[in-house]
Amino acid sequence: MADDCIFCKIIAGDIPCNKIGENDDFLCFLDIKPITDGHALIVPKKHFKDVMEFPKELDEGYFAFCQEMAKKIVGTVKADGFNLGMNNGRAAGQIIFHQHTHLIPRFDDDKLESWPHKEITLEELGELQERILKS
Repeated sequence: MADDCIFCKIIAGDIPCNKIGENDDFLCFLDIKPITDGHALIVPKKHFKDVMEFPKELDEGYFAFCQEMAKKIVGTVKADGFNLGMNNGRAAGQIIFHQHTHLIPRFDDDKLESWPHKEITLEELGELQERILKS
């Protein structure tokens, strides 16, 4: 537990939350500033700063828990789909540095837009591929 981490305090029961799912390793609760009805956060009960610190041995259980929560939430709010998202690092929008996943129900008429795309040539794409493969 990180002493200054709000999610660690929620997990410890020091700060209340609207819990909707839990097992030995993970907790799911409703976001207090939801994007859509049913927007929830899924967190590991052990503190990891971000997905880069998240241990591989928890992967299968984490995504099984995400799937379980998605079925429950999407079915309850009658969503047409959902997004799973993780922000890792300040530049990506991470505000709380305890690894977490946003589960955001999506509706055909929610007027939310996907990320903007940029144009890239096949040559630029190939150059980027080479740089990544060499690293």
